[in-house]
Amino acid sequence: MLLLILKIVFWTSVFALVHTYVIYPFIVNLLAKNKILNQNVYDINDNLPVISIIMAVRNAENVIHKKIQSIYKSEYPINKIEFLIGSDASDDKTNDIIFECIKQFPKLRFTKYTKRVGKVTIINDLSLKAKGEIFLFTDVHAIPEENTIFHLIKHFKNQDIALVCGNLKNNITGNIGVSVQEEIYLKSEIQLKYNEGVLWGNLMGAYGAFFAILKKEFKRVPTNFLVDDFFISFNAVLNGKKAILEPRAVVNEKITGNVQQEFKRKMRISSGNFQNLKFFSPILFSKKRLLAFSFFSHKVLRWFGPIFILLMVISSAFLFVDSVFYKFVASLLFFSLISPIIDYFLRKCGIHIILLRFISHYYYMNLGLFIGLLKYLKGVKTNVWEPTNRESKL
Repeated sequence: MLLLILKIVFWTSVFALVHTYVIYPFIVNLLAKNKILNQNVYDINDNLPVISIIMAVRNAENVIHKKIQSIYKSEYPINKIEFLIGSDASDDKTNDIIFECIKQFPKLRFTKYTKRVGKVTIINDLSLKAKGEIFLFTDVHAIPEENTIFHLIKHFKNQDIALVCGNLKNNITGNIGVSVQEEIYLKSEIQLKYNEGVLWGNLMGAYGAFFAILKKEFKRVPTNFLVDDFFISFNAVLNGKKAILEPRAVVNEKITGNVQQEFKRKMRISSGNFQNLKFFSPILFSKKRLLAFSFFSHKVLRWFGPIFILLMVISSAFLFVDSVFYKFVASLLFFSLISPIIDYFLRKCGIHIILLRFISHYYYMNLGLFIGLLKYLKGVKTNVWEPTNRESKL
């Protein structure tokens, strides 16, 4: 009986991981084949809607000027853009640079916070001041191309659409760190989100770096939440509206490839994921079956990925004596678990083995998710964040 229970645990865990990373993407990509994105769009010469670009920054002296310039170089009519920036008690030259930019762009609206309040508080505050009929949320490191804003906003001519997500492209150099692995994972996620939008109009979470939402569909984020973009975008589809990804709305962002930086980011996101799961869990048992299926398959199973890995390892260790097959499986799992250690020492010697780096990246990602879960269970006391240092060395 014990062996049967262990086998059920093992194969359930295997299926959960295979479903979320392989089966679900395959199903969505297959069903979305030959489907086309919304064609009811604005033309650049139309009377385009007024938009409010909302951005929270913290110590961004190396990129803030480039970011502001990229917004005002956009082909989207400048008189239809309201740009609001909130600085979360920056203690470098960020605020000074913004004040200099205001001389060039007088309509830029700047709010300086003298004490740390966190990104969520800033975007909630700025949303109350924003006058546009569409909110565009962005991160300082996400640099849009000249036609990006238009390609994002053009879809709002279709009144069924509540949210449009940009296409995030990361700039990487070399093959050290985990930049290559992050880039490949990002591309697969973008493709999946695009297909979810084309197929059902319910992409699972916009990238917080660059997305737009109708003002009337925006819901203020709970003040202690760590992941605001999922909260905002998931709320957008709850009322039957659609959320899509526009591939031509390209924004460029740098991948650090720094393992420590990416690990910290995964922990923070993980804690925020479980805040969102608690808030939106009733959807899993609602009559919104397609939405529940996407949420469970694309997000929930991945968030619990570290638990499934742990259950696989424990159950296979006990099943080691059952057959040659489980001996092989347990040995394979053991080798994969020590792969990050092997990769670490090889990296120190300047040796970079791509396969080992992919395995290491997967385990780093899931370890970050697991620690984030533990932090969530202990209770999230504050949402004050330290943005990922995109300029850090590998």
